[in-house]
Amino acid sequence: MRVGVLTGGGDVPGLNAAIRAVVKRGEGEHGHSVIGFRNGWRGLADGDVLPLTRQHIRNVLATGGTLLGTARYHPNEADGGIDAVLATLEAERIEALICIGGDGTLHAASKVAEAGVRMVAIPKTIDNDVWGTDRSIGFDTAVTIATEAVDRIHTTAESHNRVMIVEVMGRSAGWIATTAGIAGGAELVLAPEAPFDIDRVVRFLKHRHRAHASFSIIVVAEGAVPAAGTSMEYETQLGRFGEIVAGSVSERLKAEIEQRTGFDTRVTVLGHIQRGGIPTPADRILGSRFGVAAIDAVTRGETGVMTALRGDDVVLVPLADVAGKVKHVPAEMLEVARALA
Repeated sequence: MRVGVLTGGGDVPGLNAAIRAVVKRGEGEHGHSVIGFRNGWRGLADGDVLPLTRQHIRNVLATGGTLLGTARYHPNEADGGIDAVLATLEAERIEALICIGGDGTLHAASKVAEAGVRMVAIPKTIDNDVWGTDRSIGFDTAVTIATEAVDRIHTTAESHNRVMIVEVMGRSAGWIATTAGIAGGAELVLAPEAPFDIDRVVRFLKHRHRAHASFSIIVVAEGAVPAAGTSMEYETQLGRFGEIVAGSVSERLKAEIEQRTGFDTRVTVLGHIQRGGIPTPADRILGSRFGVAAIDAVTRGETGVMTALRGDDVVLVPLADVAGKVKHVPAEMLEVARALA
């Protein structure tokens, strides 16, 4: 069988582990030929192919990024995109497709599957907001990096008696902010799931600096917003492609805190550092498990499904149930972050 594989959306650590697993299991165990498509859905639409063998995956397990490249292109949103994808699959004699991506990529995968393509998807995103799976590839590395940053900022915050704001990624869900905030001992965590009241933030900081300590650390997700009706007016700043402008919410918070408290306040925006570099062992293992599960599912004739981690088990869930949904941080975790302030 000729099996295609692509990686779409933003890169994350652990993608190469998944690709490696698909190739090693597919070629060595099942006798498949694995065909990679460069630069995500765009490469598939354009017919940009790279036959993958064991030679191509040698020494990639600990490498970040994706050896196939990626692009933010969704064929279901482009004129003739689905037709172009189907034409390439026919020309290359691809009998099944493994798609590795986040919410946008997986939504496109569901549309291509509806067009009759045998499809198995693998979830990846540092935001960990893919519905139906406890973990996505890339999340553990991002949290590890963000937690280390918070740990490092503690010493300089305390040395200079400052309020330090650490902005992490998280457009619609605050998984990185919440987990890194708890793990790093941040005083406040601001996540999209719980719009904040700037007056309460200021009261907390004033009380803490008067009664407990002379410094504070705030971890804020890029998608955090003030609650409606509170005294801070703010509209999320978007870039030309609809992405949130890095630093926009944290810089506004800095100005508000300094004006209302007089405390010296500084901002650190982690940005793409969170999703670059060497994957953690957990992401290498998760990517490997998902890759094996995906190629095994293809071999069994499964289609329209996504690999998912449920507890300690890797299972398959219907792709149609995942597409277009966001997995938010549960209230219990947000309460833990508040309780430990």
